[in-house]
Amino acid sequence: MTRLTPTFDRLAQTNTAGFVAYVMAGDPDADTTLSMMRGLADSGADVIELGVPFTDPMADGPTIQRAAIRALEGGMTLKGVLDLVRRFRETHADTPVVLMGYANPFFSMGYAKAAEAMAEAGADGVICVDIPPEEDAELRTALHDRGLAFVRLAAPTTSDARLPQVVTHASGFVYYVSTTGVTGAGSGQTGDIAAAVARVRKASGLPVAVGFGVKTPERAAEIGKVADAVVVGSAIVDALDKEGVDQALHLAGQLAAAAHAARD
Repeated sequence: MTRLTPTFDRLAQTNTAGFVAYVMAGDPDADTTLSMMRGLADSGADVIELGVPFTDPMADGPTIQRAAIRALEGGMTLKGVLDLVRRFRETHADTPVVLMGYANPFFSMGYAKAAEAMAEAGADGVICVDIPPEEDAELRTALHDRGLAFVRLAAPTTSDARLPQVVTHASGFVYYVSTTGVTGAGSGQTGDIAAAVARVRKASGLPVAVGFGVKTPERAAEIGKVADAVVVGSAIVDALDKEGVDQALHLAGQLAAAAHAARD
């Protein structure tokens, strides 16, 4: 059992929407990322998504693409990402950390070796954006063998016929992409999202976190009314780039508070 299970159980028991905060590892450097991770946990993030920088982040919009480039230019690697998780665990034992990225870095290290290294570092699971269910058996088996979650993604384009295949073998939670397109673009209609969340939750038996296009506390509160958790990435990454750590964490605190109070 990863840290994700007790976290989502606690949120469910109090009828509270969770807040999942994304930060790109190594943007602009490792020490800043570590400060962000610690600050996000202290500012109310229930789960931290730690981005693994990649040269071709096809699901990400310009904000996260630029963050990945900055991180890679600064020398960040998958081993460096895991070192950040290890350092984070020195001060924060309970906040779940899920690595979000693309298959190539994990494949390059070797799925079994990567899963072992993730478990040793204190990570809780992986969201792998570009590997479909038909091709993920080796990765998810390696993760599950090490007690790590494999978080699958569902989208507005996921049909009823396709959904069972998407959620089978998923663990931790399901990430529902609220709109077609890339991160930071669009936001979807709340009514449509509510119906989709209910459908995915019923099919998977797992909590459903909603992301892509959530930028403001007001929008976080809307999503928090219908989803098990709200995911924010681009807005935090953009604030960090333009305004620095303090302002990025201030925004994250506002977003966390809005998600947590959404059902009051």
